[in-house]
Amino acid sequence: MQEQINSLSYRMLFLNTLAFTICFAVWTFNGVMVTYLTDNGIFEWGPVEIGWLLGIPILTGAIFRLPLGILTDKYGGKWIFAALLLFCAIPMYLISFADSFMFYAVLSFFFGFAGAGFAVGIGYTSVWFPKSWQGRALGIFGAGNAGAALTTLLAPTLLNNFTANGLNPENWRLLPQYYAGVLVVMALVFMFFSVNKKSNAPARTMAVILKPLQSIRVWRFGFYYFLVFGCFVAFAQWLVPYFVNVYGASLVVAGLFASLFSFPSGVIRVLGGWMSDKLGARRVMLGTFRWSIILAALLMVPKMDIITPGKGIMATQAGEVSGVTDQAIEVGNRNYALASKDDAMERMNDPSAAASFLPHKYSWQEPVVRPGQEVGKKELLAKGVTQISFEANMWVYAVLVLLIGIVWGIGKAGVYRFIPDYFPNEVGTVGGMVGVIGGLGGFVCPILFGYLLDWTGLWTSSWILMFILSVVCLFWMLRVTRNIVKTESPEIAHKIDRVE
Repeated sequence: MQEQINSLSYRMLFLNTLAFTICFAVWTFNGVMVTYLTDNGIFEWGPVEIGWLLGIPILTGAIFRLPLGILTDKYGGKWIFAALLLFCAIPMYLISFADSFMFYAVLSFFFGFAGAGFAVGIGYTSVWFPKSWQGRALGIFGAGNAGAALTTLLAPTLLNNFTANGLNPENWRLLPQYYAGVLVVMALVFMFFSVNKKSNAPARTMAVILKPLQSIRVWRFGFYYFLVFGCFVAFAQWLVPYFVNVYGASLVVAGLFASLFSFPSGVIRVLGGWMSDKLGARRVMLGTFRWSIILAALLMVPKMDIITPGKGIMATQAGEVSGVTDQAIEVGNRNYALASKDDAMERMNDPSAAASFLPHKYSWQEPVVRPGQEVGKKELLAKGVTQISFEANMWVYAVLVLLIGIVWGIGKAGVYRFIPDYFPNEVGTVGGMVGVIGGLGGFVCPILFGYLLDWTGLWTSSWILMFILSVVCLFWMLRVTRNIVKTESPEIAHKIDRVE
């Protein structure tokens, strides 16, 4: 099978990956752009509106993956990909004239077609490589997800340069024009240097093409992809406003941290493809879901302060209260020392406490009696107050985000490694449908994040949702695996990746 791979195959893999990287950078454009526009007061958009603007282009890219995947199977990827790049350049350029939420939203819908480039590239890449190399080839192509990191890393710096660090805020309109220019250049490169090739499968009717979509397996793969890809896309954009609002980071710093999530997640997909070829996609996906549960559980702990009753002081004998201060209470001839709130606040404001990644406890006592009051033995003189502060250290948070991005990146390759095994002649169609479902995660999640933030006031509510989705994915895959073992003889357990 190896002899089927030649220099032309590698060239097409490079061009497909490059074009997809550009498409992905365009697809996640709003993560940085909308954050800039709202933080600088250019548009007055709240969390819900921001969620919609982050999600709308993702919706377009998701729902049009299936038809573009079918077109790629039928006509080949060269002209489909080139036409897609040119088409997306038009609304991206027009973004520079946006002056309202609705205008911006409509244009976002149309430049969101860039996300459908994934289905084109999947089908167009798979025809150049034998089955034994599918996991690696599609993993390398999928590394184009790192285009999200290009936007989060470079776009804030470009905005600062265009606007002279905010002195000329209206110059933000140059950024979408540059993005449109890059799309046009990539389309021309693709037209001149790519070679068209279609699937070797015989011509089929639309009913035959769509028949695989009747399989529950396609929808299950799509649900897995909803988590590892759709949620990746959502956070590639959502992390920018997250770092700005929770940690007070600048747009450039927030973009840098967001790129630490998206870039490794995209590049590691290559390793995920190799692992899926060598270990089997099912084993890779089981590990993905387990680690996703662990990391989401850690990330969903919010930056918070908890006030709770603490250790109080009770009278050891009856008597009259003769003196009350913040430091002590005197009853009869007995003096009761109090823990001072001022001392607790001083410790709380210590920079070393904020730098720690562990929770800190601060306690003090507040008098509940007044001078001249008669108190009995065991009566409460001062109530205890305990404040537990958890700073959710930004660096620890960034490392955890990096790790879950890597886990999801491996999982993205694992999901697509299933497809050539089960649907060898419908990779574009099935890959398009799985991409649709996964892409819907990128549309639905930012909107859900906005509503969850609005309802709960917790930025980490988004990670609670990730924890739930990860548990459901793991349960579903384990249930399928158990059904295999029950249905087939135990001797085929080592071949479980090939039987379902």
